[in-house]
Amino acid sequence: MKRRTLAAPIALLAIGAAACTQPADRVSGNLSKAADNFEINRRIVFYNGITDTYMLTVEGRCSLGNNDTTGQLTVTCKLGPDQYKKHFLGLSDNVTYFVEQTDPADADEYRYRVIFRPESVLPDPEVN
Repeated sequence: MKRRTLAAPIALLAIGAAACTQPADRVSGNLSKAADNFEINRRIVFYNGITDTYMLTVEGRCSLGNNDTTGQLTVTCKLGPDQYKKHFLGLSDNVTYFVEQTDPADADEYRYRVIFRPESVLPDPEVN
């Protein structure tokens, strides 16, 4: 019985803590979600620190990998309504990258974003 009575206050504390985030953190999170949904144009530049040269530039509506292993970066770019390209890039102690948001984007500091993917909730089965 005690577990049930503690669940509601704990949930309210968690919601309250989330609501107390700084406006910059909320905006940053919203921009990251927008970029992961291919809504923001980016320029990703790979740079060799030893040779002082730019190695590669990827531009477009691109999302960086969120679960990449150490020393690897995946970049997925949207080319059209149903067209994507995914790049696998290796990083080392002398190769680094930076990401530039090339266009301004609207982000509301008073709202957060929750994005549901219908295809994740109701998968589209293949019928042969």
